[in-house]
Amino acid sequence: MAKLSPIVSEFASTEEEEAHDAWVRAKVEKALASTKPRIPHDEVMAKAQAILDKYK
Repeated sequence: MAKLSPIVSEFASTEEEEAHDAWVRAKVEKALASTKPRIPHDEVMAKAQAILDKYK
């Protein structure tokens, strides 16, 4: 297990980094293959802003 410098990577080892990379790539592949209807960016941002506004 190779240790990584915190200056170079947020992961403690190359194995952790590779596992995280594989996980992210699998999530992206699943999302790209999804047949669910897409949500327009403006709609997502409006919902996010409404959530943030609740906590002001």
